[in-house]
Amino acid sequence: MTGVNLRFPCCPRTRSLRGSTFPCPRLLLLYDINIQLGARISGSDPRLAKVQRGRPKPGIITEKIIELWKEWVTRRWNAEAKFLNLERMASDEFLKKNRMTLPTSEARDGKEAQVIFKIASKLRPEVETISLAHNGLTSGRILTTLPHYLPALKNLSLEGNRLNGWKEVDYISGRRGRLEHLRELILTDNPIRELEYKNNRAERYKSEVVRRFPTLEILDGEPVARVGFDAPSTSTATPARPRTVLTTFAWNMEPSFIAGVDGSMVSNFFMRFFPCFDNKSNELLDVYAPTATFSFSSNTSIPARARIEHLHISEEFPKQRDLQWAVWLGAAGGSRNLSRLSGLEKVTQSLQLGNQNIVNAVKVLPRTRHDVGGPQEKFCVDAFPVLQGKQTNLLVTVHGQFTELPVGGVRSFDRSFVLAIAPDNSRAKQAGWDVMILSDQLVVRALSNPNAWRPGPMHVQAGDLLPSPGLQQALAHLPEPQRALMQDIILRTRLNLQFAEDCLKNNDWDTDRAMANFKQVKDKLPPDVFLPADAFLS
Repeated sequence: MTGVNLRFPCCPRTRSLRGSTFPCPRLLLLYDINIQLGARISGSDPRLAKVQRGRPKPGIITEKIIELWKEWVTRRWNAEAKFLNLERMASDEFLKKNRMTLPTSEARDGKEAQVIFKIASKLRPEVETISLAHNGLTSGRILTTLPHYLPALKNLSLEGNRLNGWKEVDYISGRRGRLEHLRELILTDNPIRELEYKNNRAERYKSEVVRRFPTLEILDGEPVARVGFDAPSTSTATPARPRTVLTTFAWNMEPSFIAGVDGSMVSNFFMRFFPCFDNKSNELLDVYAPTATFSFSSNTSIPARARIEHLHISEEFPKQRDLQWAVWLGAAGGSRNLSRLSGLEKVTQSLQLGNQNIVNAVKVLPRTRHDVGGPQEKFCVDAFPVLQGKQTNLLVTVHGQFTELPVGGVRSFDRSFVLAIAPDNSRAKQAGWDVMILSDQLVVRALSNPNAWRPGPMHVQAGDLLPSPGLQQALAHLPEPQRALMQDIILRTRLNLQFAEDCLKNNDWDTDRAMANFKQVKDKLPPDVFLPADAFLS
């Protein structure tokens, strides 16, 4: 799926509604709305009729009401974006001031909605996007006239309503000859979607929506996967913009980088620091400078490659499911993820200043065990001098993993230190430390494979798969960029050549769409569509 995710922009407050081409648009609109709703019209010619004077009776739309709706639609119309913002009507000051009847689900005949949609049909340029988000809609009945007045609508948001059944969606379903050109639909925060996700029926929900809207490309902000392996397309389309797909990055991964400092100093620091951090936090009072700072942040998302490799549910790490992020997020002043913190108080509380405060914070963190004496490949260290003001200090970063106790699960971490040579009369030097810590920043994250920093080629694909010479030869007859696209899909899916080509052809040679398609159908594919293990190098 190559389309850009739609964003519903804010509508400008000043726009002029362009006039229609037929005579007397006010009376024609009035005629159309009231005749269809059974309103009482006086006069022999309905096109010249006027609504009876006096207090409007139920079901009657007066000229004044139509003019008010026109003014409101004009305020909500963004002609440049072709976007009509119909969100949050209940809190709109203009509608409340004029005591307008809202086109909510409770309206029996949806007359107000019909007025709005017909006014929208006269806007120029034509409306492509409408948002009806956060209007408390419980029924799709009021949307019945939307396809009639805006049949070419491309994007629709119904986010944050209370639609709870497929019959509500069927009022506008493309399968019923209605919104047949809809490209994007948003149903997030509706019971019809949230209940399906809660009950682990997300794929069923997506399938039901796509079945009703065959032209849909984006659902709830995500590309729609298309199934096509069992019906090879006759399309010979090639990518509009050919691109080169690389299997490795331009530079190799290098070993740990230590420059401008004796490597044994860094090694000795870690060999002593981590055991103290794990079991003897009081001894860290000596190594942290009196004005040192410490903070930690928790990255709770599972890295993409780790998810592909199933590290969070792997038999090799059976305790991963028992790990809980709550013990980190609320400890020692809280996780210092500045992109998520709001308010100066939380920002301040999450930064520990001074060696005593730092040690107190370390004591309340979850217990850890760093295997610094274990396999070296599980850690990666970089260290080099940095100039801070007139003083030259040492920046040290370390990537690795630790075991969280008492659970026994494994987490990855990144840690950045700013170190200074310990002065002879300092507390650190007297306690036997060669350096003292000026700054300590810890990032705790879900377990990822240490192969990420293994020296050598940095392969693009998870699992570090490369094609065998035989597979490369089988692809040699293909022209570029098809050859690179085929190799990319084969490495990521292990599909044989025939099915890899079908997958790409049926998705217009777009690898993102092809991968989404594959993930949707892979559990239904027979074993013989996959290549044997000897087709790859690892």
